[in-house]
Amino acid sequence: MLNGIQKKCIPAHATTAPLSQHVCISCRLANQSRGYAAAAAVAEQQDQTYDEPPVPPVTQTGPQKAYRLLASPVLSRPPLLTRELTSFEKAYYLYQKRLNERLSIPFSRYFYYKKGTPGDAEWKRKRAVRKTAARDIGLYSGYGDEAWNDEVLINDETAEPGNQVEALIRDAEGKDIVESKPVGDPETGGEQVSGDEMMGEGVRKELSQQQQIAIERPAPRFTEADEKNDLRSLNRKLDRALYLLVQRKDGSWRFPQDRVYGRENLHQAAERTLIQSLGINMNTWMVGNHPIGHFSLQFNAPETTRIMPNRLVSTATDSYEQEEYGEKVFFMKGRIMAGQADVSKNEYGDKAFQWLAKEEVQERVHPGYWKSVRNMLTER
Repeated sequence: MLNGIQKKCIPAHATTAPLSQHVCISCRLANQSRGYAAAAAVAEQQDQTYDEPPVPPVTQTGPQKAYRLLASPVLSRPPLLTRELTSFEKAYYLYQKRLNERLSIPFSRYFYYKKGTPGDAEWKRKRAVRKTAARDIGLYSGYGDEAWNDEVLINDETAEPGNQVEALIRDAEGKDIVESKPVGDPETGGEQVSGDEMMGEGVRKELSQQQQIAIERPAPRFTEADEKNDLRSLNRKLDRALYLLVQRKDGSWRFPQDRVYGRENLHQAAERTLIQSLGINMNTWMVGNHPIGHFSLQFNAPETTRIMPNRLVSTATDSYEQEEYGEKVFFMKGRIMAGQADVSKNEYGDKAFQWLAKEEVQERVHPGYWKSVRNMLTER
């Protein structure tokens, strides 16, 4: 179609005139573009001819070059007790108890004891000694002329937790919270004790050994393992977090560690390391899948290591050589729930283990190693 007039293409055999005079302009342009494309394709094929054959891919013949990748579980025993109070905290809590005794309005004792009963007489006797209803704030009255004097002096042991526990136990046993002065005639069948001999009330005889009430005392904070300084025991430093360290073949102390095999991740490698280094007699829990820290060490010279397959890793079945330029250790957080470590069947050659607090860990590990792990360990 040219200028609104449709022209018909005439075959070449239908006329003796030149072909270009009987071919429309659009057809001639199309034929020219096809000719240019064919010429370009021929030229491109000629340019792709090579004088030399292609170089084959290079295959590695020597050992692999890499860093030694290790997973190290940081196994800890959390504190079992709250920490000991400071002297300021002890004085503060005692002050709060005495202040509460001053501000509160207690019920009448007849709310608890019927008048004239043995319980009422026992209450009056104890109240006369300690001057207050509370049993763990010492000799203090919140309603007398000395009620304002609710602070203790320096070196006073009234605020000590052990002294308060002893007062509660003595009260439960039917005794006064402090030692009372014996009164009465010893020749009439034993001594008698009274909270206030001037008042002359609530006098009673001491019970025999068989008649005394047995009150269970709380377990001490300082255990037998603390006395013996048994670093292998979990029953020491109950108010501190303890961390498990092992002594390696070269005598150095570190957290348990082993290389990562096959396709296992750091979490799996840490769990396997605990089994192969410290036995199966521990109930442990690896907290997360991400490391809580890392340690890097550069070797003075590359070390060629023959890596053998591990029996507990299904994806590590072949042995191979690896040229290692250093080691990178990734630490995984873990907790022990029950059981105890056992190095008798250790597969890494570790000699011993110890449960140590943070400052004790610093005394045993290398300074460079300590710099990488110190921020992962809690103070208590």
